Amino acid sequence: MKEVEIYTDGACSGNPGPGGYGTILKYGVHEKELSGAYENTTNNRMELMSVIKGLESLKEPCKITIYSDSKYVVDAVTKGWVTNWQSKGWMRNSKEKAKNADLWQRLLQLAEGHQVRWVWVKGHADNEYNNRCDRLAVNAIKNNTRLPDNHI
Repeated sequence: MKEVEIYTDGACSGNPGPGGYGTILKYGVHEKELSGAYENTTNNRMELMSVIKGLESLKEPCKITIYSDSKYVVDAVTKGWVTNWQSKGWMRNSKEKAKNADLWQRLLQLAEGHQVRWVWVKGHADNEYNNRCDRLAVNAIKNNTRLPDNHI
């Protein structure tokens, strides 16, 4: 299996508000940058989109290390929250729906067949790729070609 690193970040100007994602895929010496923006969304949705867009770019099963500064994303997967929500019909508890179930379902489906390792990195710190992803996300918001959130 090919070994791929996926660096991710999401950003929002207001929460909710205009939001963007930035993703960098690394395979050996090759790098691919992805970014996009949505008109009215949340930071957590953009964090998830950054992972989804990276996974959608893969054409075959890979060993993947996903780097994210989002505790929401990394903890939901590594601590089993997302599988618990899924097993309860996308409910957090008996009264509260899990947020972003549509994106979690996409992410889980895209991750199938891959070997995925999740790594949390401190945001706005010394991780060059995380900082680049942040710039990609912020610049995507600024470039004014934002899609409606229902196009996610």
